[in-house]
Amino acid sequence: MKILAINASHRGDRGLTRFFIDRLFDGARASGADCEVITLAKYEINRCLSCYRCQTPEHRLRCVYGERDDVQLIFGKMIEADILVFATPVYLMSMTGLLKVFLDRLYGTMSVRDARLSHGLIHHHVNPLISSKPFVTLVVCGNIENEASKNVVSYFRTYARFMESKQVGVLVRNASSLFDHANNPRLATDFPKTLEVCKAFERAGSELATLGHIRRSTQRKANQEVIPVPLFSLLKRFRPVKKKVVEYLRRSA
Repeated sequence: MKILAINASHRGDRGLTRFFIDRLFDGARASGADCEVITLAKYEINRCLSCYRCQTPEHRLRCVYGERDDVQLIFGKMIEADILVFATPVYLMSMTGLLKVFLDRLYGTMSVRDARLSHGLIHHHVNPLISSKPFVTLVVCGNIENEASKNVVSYFRTYARFMESKQVGVLVRNASSLFDHANNPRLATDFPKTLEVCKAFERAGSELATLGHIRRSTQRKANQEVIPVPLFSLLKRFRPVKKKVVEYLRRSA
């Protein structure tokens, strides 16, 4: 089993997105998987020009950038992988610009005049060796509001349908700053559920390596609320509770 993670953090390998990828891969490697991380911030990725040249007969499915940037190299690694992990922090309620610019370049691998049905949706030809790989969505968000990461989760659910791929896990980690144990060791003591979440990420990696998907029970453990307040996932919906959280954040800031 070969698992490739696409790390879309602007902070590259210094961010918490890489931290959660590493926890996932700790479990996967322990179960025999071959794991690799592509950190997009380290590569040259030009934006799609929408020049349509890749759709012309003389230049069919060949991007004008060719080997002039690193996208073909990354596509090659995607082809070799059995499972992909699309990992992104949340920026302005969406995936990072790095990831979107990269995904836009998939256009050059598709014959858009070849109309087809994809999971019941009208679409066109895609390259199954690149676009149809089973994948995990890993979303890292500092906010505790579910609404903040909603767009990313929805995007990849739709992506799976149009690309004829299977989403084999959804890991959404809110309150991500509470996992910065290296810089603030007290967090592990003050928020003990963060340690449970890290173990769940390792278990998720093991399940990817052995089962090819992450069990729903493991996803619930990995995605659980870490604020040490009973029924916090329910209570945080109410305005008075939100006000208390805002007051606490202002004081702690």
